[in-house]
Formats: sequence, structure tokens, C-alpha cells
Amino acid sequence: MLERLEIAKSWLPRYTGMPLDLFGDYILLTNFRYYLTNFAEKFKCDIYGDNKPMQAATNNSGLTIVHFGIGTANVATITDLLSARHPKGALFLGKCGGLKRSTEIGNFILPIAAIRGEGTSNDYFPPEVPALPSFKLHKFVSEKIVEHGHEYRTGVVYTTNRRLWEHDQRFQDRLKQMTCIAIDMETATFFIVGHYNEIARGALLLVSDLPLTPEGVKTEELDERVTAQWSEMHLQIGIEAMMEIGEKGEQIKHFRY
Repeated sequence: MLERLEIAKSWLPRYTGMPLDLFGDYILLTNFRYYLTNFAEKFKCDIYGDNKPMQAATNNSGLTIVHFGIGTANVATITDLLSARHPKGALFLGKCGGLKRSTEIGNFILPIAAIRGEGTSNDYFPPEVPALPSFKLHKFVSEKIVEHGHEYRTGVVYTTNRRLWEHDQRFQDRLKQMTCIAIDMETATFFIVGHYNEIARGALLLVSDLPLTPEGVKTEELDERVTAQWSEMHLQIGIEAMMEIGEKGEQIKHFRY
């Protein structure tokens, strides 16, 4: 039977169309195709995998971006497969729904933790294991946000597999009881699977909707407006952080248990 690493080395190119040796030491993960397209246009690099489940591109500085799709199963899959390359760091650029009155559309969130409400992460660690980012990676990303003159929020994000929950009052009440700052569909899984694969990880989330308010529920029109106003800065901060962390950031060490 093939070892796990051998399978990952075979399947990472299979899922993305990009040869293993083209993956860089630092990774951006996103579930938005236009982030990938903007990245490729900015650095004039090729996009691989147009006929594959996921697409990827790497610039001349060795920074790779992967468009993995949406949801916990997909982010778990790409994080597992990245063990074939064992990158020095990976940052998820995603969107989330703000759950606090102080949270506004266009805010950046650096989660200090994520609640594992999705179930996928239970295949990796028991429920008692918290879903956490790598502190030193988040510290460097926060410095980049401030350099660009923006503020950011910190707090706990709730990750769910449910896409349509806005009319479930019992679910909304639970969210309020847990005092979460935002809700999304990938962060907790990415933190747990990154921990499992010993990959330094972080998430920079962009608040794209306010689902607890009637006028704030995500629609295509609202999403397009958010994209037009804030996505370029979101991507730029991620690019700068992951391109410079190897030179300017603190060394990230992994501990085995």
C-alpha cells in the first residue's frame, strides 16, 4: 500500500494540474477564482488546472496561490495534499459573515480561534482539540494590515457546513450564546488539518455580509459590491505578508506530541 506522502505527491498535481516542483514555500488559499486571476495577471504567471477540480499559480518569488473551491471537504483535501510540498506557511483568504453589531462589511478579521461546528475536522483530532492559527504568522499579517492603514478585528469564528441557515432561529440563538465574531465555512477545518499536517497556518477573513440583519444577508449584488471595493486590498495584504514573512517574520517552529 502506498504511503500517505506518496499519495499526496501524486494527487496534488492531479487535483491542481500544477507540477509538484512548481509549488512554492508559501501558499495562499482562496475559494474565489478572481483572486487567482488577479494574482496571475499581477505577476504574469500561468494558471494551471483549468480542467481540474482546483487551480493554482506560482509567481517568480515562489509564492503559490490555490483556488480550492468551497467548503470544509475541499479545504481539508488541499491542506492534506499540501503535505506533499510541506510549505513553510499557508494563509487562507476567505470571506465571512459578521455576527457582531460592531462588525461592518469590509472589515478584516484575524481569527484567534475557530469553533468546529462543521464535523469534517473530527476525522483529524478529537472535538476537544481547539482550532487555532499559528500566532507568529498572524502577528506578521496584522503588521501588514496596519502598514496599509487598515484596522482589523480579532475573535472567534464559527465554521459550519450549512450554507442556508439564516432563517433557523435556534441556530442563530446558539451563535449569539457562543459570542462568535463571524461565521464561515472553512476556517476551523483549515486550522485543524494544518495542525495535523504540521503546516504553519492563518486566515485573513473579509466581512462580506451581516447575516443576522435582514438587510445584511448575502446576495449576489452585495457580494459584487464587496468584491469591487475590498477584494484587491484583501489579496494584496495576503501577497505581501506571505512574500515577506520568510525574510522579515519570526521563525515558526513546530512541536510534535
